[in-house]
Order: sequence, then C-alpha cells, then structure tokens
Amino acid sequence: MLRQNASAAGEQRKPAHGRPGSKAKHFKREESLGYLLRSTERAFTRAFQARIEQEGMTIGMWYYLRALWEQDGVTQRELSQRVGTMDPSTGSALAKMERLGLIYRSPDATDRRKRYIFLTEKARNDRDRLVRHAVELQDFATAEFSPREEQRLRQSLTKLRERVKHDRFTGSKMKNGK
Repeated sequence: MLRQNASAAGEQRKPAHGRPGSKAKHFKREESLGYLLRSTERAFTRAFQARIEQEGMTIGMWYYLRALWEQDGVTQRELSQRVGTMDPSTGSALAKMERLGLIYRSPDATDRRKRYIFLTEKARNDRDRLVRHAVELQDFATAEFSPREEQRLRQSLTKLRERVKHDRFTGSKMKNGK
C-alpha cells in the first residue's frame, strides 16, 4: 500500500537529509526513488517492446506514433520537442516509418526547409491494436492494486515529476515532462 501523506497524518515532513539514518553513506540503491523509477521504467519498456515487436514496431516508433495520433501535421522539430528527442534521432526514426508506410512528409508551401509529418491510413488503422498492448500491460502491472492504490500511485508519480521539474539544477531546462 502507498505511504500515507505525512501532512494528512498531522506530521511535518522533513527533507531527506534531516531524517534519522538517511545519511549518504547509508543510501541504498534499492531505496532510491530514482533507482526504483528507472528500473520500473526499464521493465515496462522491455515488456512493451516484446509486445509491439510482434507488430513490427519499435519502442521509438511507438513514441512518435503516440504523439502523431494526438496531432499530426507537425514539423520534425515540433515532433522532437513533444517526444523529448533530438532532431537527428527523430529524422532516422521518421525515415524508417516512412519506408514502412506509417507516415508521409509534405513540404511547407513557403519554407522548403520545413516538412510536415502526417500519418497514413495504415498508421491510423494500427492505433487501436497498438494501444491495446499498452493497456493490457498496464492492466497486468496493476492487477494487484486496488483502484484507490492505482489512483494514488498516478497522483504520487505526477506530483513527484512536477516537483523534480523544478529542481534548482534542471528546472528551467525541462520541457514536456522530459
């Protein structure tokens, strides 16, 4: 079960460095939120990749398709920003997706350097089947959670992400939760 909010329980939360026994030399990897989040993300990615490989997809293509299903007709730079990747990585993935008949690119009428990316009918038709894999994996992963625990997990992860976005070392650089 998820930890009860300290302020809701009438306690005052102290920063980690002020908690007894939390000195850096006792900081165990298995207790690190960063480690737990990263290892969970890696497990999800491996499991999801195994599912969509059967469909001829890669995890990279999934990220771009997901963004394009929300809105296509965007430039490569806009797509890179939405997904949180660099333009060259996006360009390589888009070239492969174009060869597979998932997208097509259309030049801007006034600026020939800009090309807009659109989904093909094939990519639109693949959406429900591919999303079903994500939903099934999520359902499997949370099968032992009560609906309330799952809701609290989502809220806690969202709160944690928003908090870390404002870290003094990276806060001003983070965009789109990346």
